[in-house]
Amino acid sequence: MPTRSDLANAIRALSMDAVQKANSGHPGMPMGMADIAEVLWNDYLSHNPTDPSWANRDRFVVSNGHGSMLLYALLHLTGYDLPMAELKNFRQLHSKTAGHPEYGITPGVETTTGPLGQGLANAVGMAIAERVLAQQFNRPGLDLVDHYTYVFAGDGCLMEGISHEACSLAGTLGLNKLVVFYDDNNISIDGEVHGWFRDDTPGRFEAYGWQVVRNVDGHKASDLKQAIETARASKDKPTLICCKTIIGFGSPNLQGKEKCHGAPLGDAEIKLAREQLGWPHAPFEIPADIRAGWDARDKGKAAQQRWSLLFKDYAAQFPAEAAEFTRRMKGELPADWGATAQALIAEAAKADKPVATRKSSKFALDAIAPKLPELFGGSADLTESNCTDFKGYKVIKPGDFAGNYISYGVREFGMSAAINGIALHGGFLPFGGTFLTFSDYARNAVRMAALMKIGSVFVYTHDSIGLGEDGPTHQSVEHVASLRLIPNLQVWRPADQFESAVAWACAIERRNGPSALALSRQNLNPQPHPQAHVENARRGGYVLLESAGAPQVVIIATGSEVQLAIDAAKKLIEQGRSVRVVSMPCVEVFLQQDAAYRDAVLPKGVKRLAIEAGVSFYWRGIVGESGDVLGVDTYGESAPASAVFKHFGFTVDNVVAKANALIG
Repeated sequence: MPTRSDLANAIRALSMDAVQKANSGHPGMPMGMADIAEVLWNDYLSHNPTDPSWANRDRFVVSNGHGSMLLYALLHLTGYDLPMAELKNFRQLHSKTAGHPEYGITPGVETTTGPLGQGLANAVGMAIAERVLAQQFNRPGLDLVDHYTYVFAGDGCLMEGISHEACSLAGTLGLNKLVVFYDDNNISIDGEVHGWFRDDTPGRFEAYGWQVVRNVDGHKASDLKQAIETARASKDKPTLICCKTIIGFGSPNLQGKEKCHGAPLGDAEIKLAREQLGWPHAPFEIPADIRAGWDARDKGKAAQQRWSLLFKDYAAQFPAEAAEFTRRMKGELPADWGATAQALIAEAAKADKPVATRKSSKFALDAIAPKLPELFGGSADLTESNCTDFKGYKVIKPGDFAGNYISYGVREFGMSAAINGIALHGGFLPFGGTFLTFSDYARNAVRMAALMKIGSVFVYTHDSIGLGEDGPTHQSVEHVASLRLIPNLQVWRPADQFESAVAWACAIERRNGPSALALSRQNLNPQPHPQAHVENARRGGYVLLESAGAPQVVIIATGSEVQLAIDAAKKLIEQGRSVRVVSMPCVEVFLQQDAAYRDAVLPKGVKRLAIEAGVSFYWRGIVGESGDVLGVDTYGESAPASAVFKHFGFTVDNVVAKANALIG
């Protein structure tokens, strides 16, 4: 029978060997946390390697994602579809063992990690999802949703500011099924952390409202088991287990030093480490008894089978709830969603009063929420300003998870990463709001949603210089263009209530990537929308107004500037010019259309003028060298919105002059 040390050493050996073969990677963390992983995965973690998507599995997140070989070794050894050939292909093109864990690439990876602290914040979102889903579906004696979220995190994760945002929220909410193992090894890339990280970390987490288990020997199974038992006994607090470990454990010359953090140990040192660890086996060789000691397939199947029997009893007593749970965990929209979206857009097309698109967004949510029980909202302390307070919303609170909304507090980054975690957990369609200008705080979480291809929705209001008196610190100028640069993010900037409804419908239907809605503070006039606009607006850009004859100029506009384009076009038509106005609420979607549609909307050879109250560079590629852009290439000004727009040339006369100059 292999000992615990033998089992842990399998992780160390595979990590050393894979990093050495790749000549790249981070062996220190896997070697230091191997004993913790062995106890957690063999004694506590409930999972099924043959079905990585089992709804009631425990979630395991490696927030210190540079130590990815620890996770890959665990997945391989326990029986996931990750063969040894993939470990030998570590960090190589198109392998399932990327340098950092990637969701959707490797079976068993719950989230993409690497930007430190975000995995921890994702896990907070997962723990929130577990508690809310349990509140919605569990019945007496039938705990359909009952699992833990475990996190590995290092000094780097806890130095990142997002750890404060996320862990403060987790403590406030009392997420007792969240358990974080802090790899307290006193080392980061630059050396011993005492020169730049002297926080009283246990005291900090206790101040957040966490249960803290201090001074656990991260290489002693009995200490680890006792700590985990203490964590699992908590009824009202998340738990931080502070594990004293040695980075690169087993490497006689490099353990405890920064040199083993992010570089191969070298053949000579690996040979010495094998001798010190008592691991005589060849590279990538795992003896049969150790492989059997790790194999979790039968145990996982049995755990899932017990849950399936529970689900069968649940379905017999609560058939409607069982069907709803299944639908939501599959990520499927309700069968009548198509009719809901159609009715939403049709009603919005009838709007006849000026309204800010932030309020148009609320109107859409009011209509959608009763039809989408998985809708789960929130705001970073701007609920009324963001208009995310849809009818029937209820805020979850400590001890009361019977809700569909979170007051995230002033935590834009933490909110966005938690939203990603909620989406990754399954069962919810999450969104969160803040001012567009503060998307900068959250940008990396938005990028991670796009990278992971998950359907998070980010609601950004107060979208331009139209914010007015709050001035340039709050007026978004570069933000829309900046967000458009993120691959796989769809940025919607609607011009009226109709386009806001279309944006929400498309965001909800999009399951392979996130969406961002940039919404106005100021009222915007409704435009006339015949039936033809419904499908064309979904294509990201469409012809909104056109005079007789072939157009001499095409004016392209988004959001609040669409009305300006319409007013200028009417004046140009009075002057005898032939003009087309194109509303382009989502450039990314428009550019994905077939060439025939794009050319039909923006005919080749016709001069183009783009209008948007933001930086102009983004539009240069769309209007071409012969076109022009009316934008804002400096910061805003503090004044009433009308005065600010006039100051920057957003007037009918200026647009007319620019169009006439293009026509010649």
